[in-house]
Amino acid sequence: MKLSSFNFNLPKESIAMYPAKNRDESKLMVIDRKTQKIEHKKFSDVLKYFGEGDVLILNNTKVFPARLYGTKEKTGAKIEVFLLRELNAGQFLWDVLVDPARKIRVGNKLYFGANDELIAEVVDNTTSRGRTIRFLFDGEHDKFKKILYGLGETPLPKYIKRDVEPLDAERFQTVFAREEGAVAAPTAGMHFSRELLKRMEIKGVELAEVTLHTGLGTFRTIDVEDLSKHKMDAEAIIIPERAVKVVNEAKANLKKVCAVGTTSMRAIESAVSADGHLKSYSGWTNLFIHPPHDFSIANTMITNFHQPKSSLMIMACAFGGYDLMMKAYEVALKEKYRFLTYGDAMLIL
Repeated sequence: MKLSSFNFNLPKESIAMYPAKNRDESKLMVIDRKTQKIEHKKFSDVLKYFGEGDVLILNNTKVFPARLYGTKEKTGAKIEVFLLRELNAGQFLWDVLVDPARKIRVGNKLYFGANDELIAEVVDNTTSRGRTIRFLFDGEHDKFKKILYGLGETPLPKYIKRDVEPLDAERFQTVFAREEGAVAAPTAGMHFSRELLKRMEIKGVELAEVTLHTGLGTFRTIDVEDLSKHKMDAEAIIIPERAVKVVNEAKANLKKVCAVGTTSMRAIESAVSADGHLKSYSGWTNLFIHPPHDFSIANTMITNFHQPKSSLMIMACAFGGYDLMMKAYEVALKEKYRFLTYGDAMLIL
């Protein structure tokens, strides 16, 4: 399929700028692939669709305050530095994006904080927009991270045109976030409140945690019409043994196995054994899921409403079926569903 097949007009007023008042009170569109039926519910109703022995696969990655504002030496120009990943803890090396990129060269020094608490030097131009920087810090790594994160702010997407608020530090994160390393939250998981998860467990639904540290791979725009030619940026994943046991047991018992979010789906689809079961894995994935794709692990999926022509929307179409998903998006716009990070959710059965 071609990239242009996944285009639609997303009005600005359909994009959520704030989260719902309570996590589990977002709208929920329920899409049944067998009957082709589309229903409108509240997210807390998701409980009705799962029972004893079913499994929810959750991405437990934790967002860190990845956006920093610094000044360039000599000129004092304001530079935004977006931390992507730490390369070497002992050497204080990070891959970052800088904006405006054209002003930054190898050897430039950047100063952060009102009293220049941190200084960094650009050591490599890795891509047209990306850089590698080394923080010039003489001290323990834990102290460095404390200062760094104290200066950073919650990395809300650029399309959210407002200042970061105290609410965002909590809501741009799932309640089950544990493993630090993401620059964006796995948005489908943000709809789950602690109470809803507890009610799931009481009902006998198993929770299997995996990790995919959401980075640029998830959000980079696709620039090629032929989807088979798109290359995803690699992201770190961990599939632990406990998740493998829980998921494969549910598969064997023909239970529902639900990938909560596109990141969970990418993680599990990157760790499939030769006989179609989940296997433990720790490493990297650059898997790009697009139609046609034979899904091996999950038979249901929870996801948000995504940007047109994004890898996230394309994966949802691969899972739900192109025609049905395009219809669902059309209905979502008509019924005033909220799109993107802080928006509403869909359950694909």
